[in-house]
Amino acid sequence: MTFKATVLTLYPEMFPGHLGVSLAGRALERGQWAIEAVQIRDFANDKHRSVDDTPAGGGAGMVLKPDVLASAIDSIADDNRPRLLMSPRGKPLSQKRVREIAAGDGVVIVCGRFEGVDQRVIEARNLEEVSIGDYILSGGEPAALTLLDAVVRIIPGVMGNDLSGLHESFEGGLLEHPHYTRPPVFEGREIPAVLTSGNHAAIEKWRNEQALKLTRERRPDLLPDSQKGEK
Repeated sequence: MTFKATVLTLYPEMFPGHLGVSLAGRALERGQWAIEAVQIRDFANDKHRSVDDTPAGGGAGMVLKPDVLASAIDSIADDNRPRLLMSPRGKPLSQKRVREIAAGDGVVIVCGRFEGVDQRVIEARNLEEVSIGDYILSGGEPAALTLLDAVVRIIPGVMGNDLSGLHESFEGGLLEHPHYTRPPVFEGREIPAVLTSGNHAAIEKWRNEQALKLTRERRPDLLPDSQKGEK
């Protein structure tokens, strides 16, 4: 079954964006995945096609209306695809969650705008809030593209060599080891000798050690306590 992504947005022209080129774009042309962008504004019920209103209780900005967004969500087939809301207050996106999504039939993504989305529609339509980082974007569209980029590339057959996705940062709980290629010497810096030794066991050991070293230095939060203090 083809993986299908449905994106609810006020800016459907932003899709597929960069996913229309390179490996993801070729996979899209081959029908290995599909994407549709639904214009939320089409479900507004007044002559001005209003999609937002002032926040209850006062404050700056505007809030996406629950009735309009609910109608947009309800226009989509009621299937088993997860419904995600890209939100800075959501649970951080992990490679584990990416793999779970990629293993399914597809995903429905709601792109928020303004100050946020009315909490009642989040609860009523069972939206899973997901964050791609501790920073604020102008809207959920770039975040949705980022999530889909992570998902589409690991759909079987998209990368060509499916093993490529198994040896990357976060896949084994560690950051990825350093990479090298020709020329053997670059500005006086040589490729580590072990990588040209032909000893595959030694190469694997070196890569694991480097991955652990980098993770300790840059992302110790990824490590269990028993590994954080090792030298």
